[in-house]
Amino acid sequence: MLVLGIESSCDETGIAIYDSQKGLIGHTLHSQIQLHSSYGGVVPELASRDHIKYVIPLIDQLLKNNSTSINSIDAIAYTSGPGLSGALLVGSSLAEALAYSLNIPSIPVHHLEGHILAPLLETEKPSFPFLALLVSGGHTQLIDVKKIGEYNIIGDTLDDAAGEAFDKTAKLLGLDYPGGAALSRLAKKGNFEFELPRPLINSHGLDFSFSGLKTAVLTLVKKQSKLTDEIKANIAFAFQESITDVLVKKTIKGLEETGYKNIVVSGGVGANTKLREKLTFRSELENFKVYFPKLEFCTDNGAMIALAGYLRAHLSSKKNYKFSVKPRWRLSEI
Repeated sequence: MLVLGIESSCDETGIAIYDSQKGLIGHTLHSQIQLHSSYGGVVPELASRDHIKYVIPLIDQLLKNNSTSINSIDAIAYTSGPGLSGALLVGSSLAEALAYSLNIPSIPVHHLEGHILAPLLETEKPSFPFLALLVSGGHTQLIDVKKIGEYNIIGDTLDDAAGEAFDKTAKLLGLDYPGGAALSRLAKKGNFEFELPRPLINSHGLDFSFSGLKTAVLTLVKKQSKLTDEIKANIAFAFQESITDVLVKKTIKGLEETGYKNIVVSGGVGANTKLREKLTFRSELENFKVYFPKLEFCTDNGAMIALAGYLRAHLSSKKNYKFSVKPRWRLSEI
């Protein structure tokens, strides 16, 4: 079975082909970072227009690069939500129209489900059930993953998501958009000079809160008579240590509560080197397994959508070609 995956939920146009026998055949991605950088964030209308411009050429190029005919595609999976309404409409309308023209099933996919399942693209795959730590610009969640389509959120952010906190802190330090990756690079040059709070790290529940950490960084920045490059690096170091300590502590607590031995880490912040190092170290110390997707599959991509489409083809494939995008689609509503 060949599944074409289309991802267009925000500012990246991702296309992929997944083969049920061979695995991922190929994928391609167009990023809009340069388009939005001068605005300091994603402009929804510009994002939608850019998806329209690139989605069909990307599909054509991917098919050509892999010597695959569009007529050999057996199903089309696409991101139905959550995300930006206009951006979602581009991918979903094209996917449904293309599926109709080929008389093949269309498979609407939840964007977060794609992230959760992304580590299954790797050679060494986690087995169900497992605990997922989903950390991105819009989400910080601990999810009890029992099987495909059965997800229970056991920990969530009460305010800012981890990725959002990274981006806002980067902005306070004068770093360019997108700030999260830039802050992580800067932190590598820093040293232990400042101490920042670790919100809710010792609380009984599994929820997260990072707005107070962001405020603490703001206060620390204002206290500096001169914000030198060295001080910026030390603040970035302190921030990253704080936020990764919280993520690791809560994740291991979630593992203890579920009784699982497998952890999946996904989402954009899942690419953070310090987070990976700390979780890997703890896994070796405490005898559990942690699974990460490749760095290219941490951020939004078509490969995770194609995979998720294949895995749930027997659950949600359809041929009525009616669709509606779901910008605020909750994972628990799948």
